[in-house]
Amino acid sequence: MREATAPRTDCGPGTRGFGDLLGPVPPELSARVPAEERGSGRDDVRLLVSRGTEVAHHAFRELPGRLRAGDVLVVNTSPTLPAAVDGILGDAAVVVHFSTRGDDGRWAVELRGPDRGGATRPRAGGPAGAVVRPAGGARLVLEEPLGGAGDRLWWARVSGVDVPGLLHRHGRPIRYGYTERDQPLSAYQTVFALPSPDGGGSAEMPSAGRPFTAALVAELVSRGVQFAPLTLHTGVASAEAHEPPYPERFDVPGSTAWLVNAARVAGGRILAVGTTAVRALESAAGPDAVVRAASGWTDLVVTPERGVRVVDGLLTGLHEPEASHLLMLEAIAGRAALRRGYAEALHHLYLWHEFGDIHLILPEENAHSARRFSNGW
Repeated sequence: MREATAPRTDCGPGTRGFGDLLGPVPPELSARVPAEERGSGRDDVRLLVSRGTEVAHHAFRELPGRLRAGDVLVVNTSPTLPAAVDGILGDAAVVVHFSTRGDDGRWAVELRGPDRGGATRPRAGGPAGAVVRPAGGARLVLEEPLGGAGDRLWWARVSGVDVPGLLHRHGRPIRYGYTERDQPLSAYQTVFALPSPDGGGSAEMPSAGRPFTAALVAELVSRGVQFAPLTLHTGVASAEAHEPPYPERFDVPGSTAWLVNAARVAGGRILAVGTTAVRALESAAGPDAVVRAASGWTDLVVTPERGVRVVDGLLTGLHEPEASHLLMLEAIAGRAALRRGYAEALHHLYLWHEFGDIHLILPEENAHSARRFSNGW
């Protein structure tokens, strides 16, 4: 249990030299609208499949054919909040991104400037003591920077309103300039999202789960693939800053811990749907690679040096070269596999960001067996 104050941490290393993996991503490879506006449905995205340095190209709806009975897909059930609210700071218009609620009732927030078409742009953080008046009659006072995020994110005290209620009355989903226009909140909810009892959720969508549909989930279950739910409420991950993630709330229930452990004993592969699922599951795994029920705050940053204890593979979007997520991908897949996969993604014009295409990283069979043996299974 953490102290009653909200958590602070030095989140560790940033990315290192991933420009050699892909270089700058051309702007035209940003997915500007959801897949259902570009094609026939949410699952109408492409699926890049990496197994070591072997790469294959598929449609996402072909996922069941790439998995096998006994595999476990670990999914994040956190709902996406309408976390962007217009406000006034002095005489200036700002957009408040509500990120994370601390144990002491404060909120981690990012202030951004309004931009063309409803998007936002970065602005200087702070200063301490500044008063922001969001829509709905609230009063927000910036108190101190959130450790590990420079001056971009601040702990703020909000009065005069219940924040979840404020968001649902006056908020909209966070979006950045690479998207074409605002989308309804429903476009940012995955099929796995469940209401949070306290009104909490994710500031930004756990987007790796977005292409799943109810029909696809049913087909996977019919083929013997199992789903293990957990929750990690994601914070703001600015498109410009790319710092490692700061502490986030998570919950790994006992039923998920049991299912993952049992599947590993039986030789099944544990495949995380999204980097958030990796972070939560690995936070609940001990040095013995046994997953136990756990909840609270996690400040874990998965790097190649730390490695992974439980996760064998990953479904994830395509990340910018500066994104700290690539450290996690390197820990799971290795640098050579990432280099090959991203070269293929660029060559075949895959789409980036939350409405884009998906990368399935599968373990090589010898690597999967070696990991299970080294962990004592």
